[in-house]
Amino acid sequence: MTQPAPSRRHAIAEDLRNQIAKGNLKAGERLPSEAHLAAHYAVSTPTLRNALALLQAEGLVEKIHGSGNFVRHPLRRTMYVGGGHTPSAPAPTEEALHTTVRATNLRAHGHLTALLKVSPRSPLTEFLCLSHEGKTPHSLARIYVPRDLAPANVPEGLLTARVPDQRPSLSVVRETVSTRLPTPAEATTLRISPTLAILSITRVATDTTGRVVEATLLALPGDRADAVFTTHHTAEVEGAER
Repeated sequence: MTQPAPSRRHAIAEDLRNQIAKGNLKAGERLPSEAHLAAHYAVSTPTLRNALALLQAEGLVEKIHGSGNFVRHPLRRTMYVGGGHTPSAPAPTEEALHTTVRATNLRAHGHLTALLKVSPRSPLTEFLCLSHEGKTPHSLARIYVPRDLAPANVPEGLLTARVPDQRPSLSVVRETVSTRLPTPAEATTLRISPTLAILSITRVATDTTGRVVEATLLALPGDRADAVFTTHHTAEVEGAER
């Protein structure tokens, strides 16, 4: 049975994908303008943009507004393993990830009241954590804690240090994992295509009294994130000792 011919956008994406794979278009290199590419492939600008959107969704190309489309440097993958995410170790030629943290005091509203099981307008502190690989945003986390549990010596504003941890002893940590498209704000902050799925993880920690002491919302772009869950089974020994 004859296979249908690929659409123009898929054919263009495949040609550019091959050029990137062969090194004809190198990491960090700016692609020709969209108008130039549309003329080269003899297609309309919308068709050309649809082709680029396929490559953006694959993480091969990133569009920087005001600058153009660029071939992305290969990004290290993040492994989320029940309770935390760890980026792969950098190669000798790679930069280590670095994280900036912005602390903001706010009042509970909307979904935060249900997430942290607090009354509306209860005082909270938000830690907005954005990690970078070189100049490229890598992952985003929002950590919410009741104000009385936030470190007293952490001022509002941009921090470069690790968020101090002074939570009480934890009893239960519940994690909800799903995939979804990024919000417009997440797509802009992470510089990803709005069509690139993200791994969305909500982690809620409670103490021995049942109080929610931390709620973390993680957004890990799908082109650089994996989640691994391991179940350990304990074999039961049947029979009595002799």
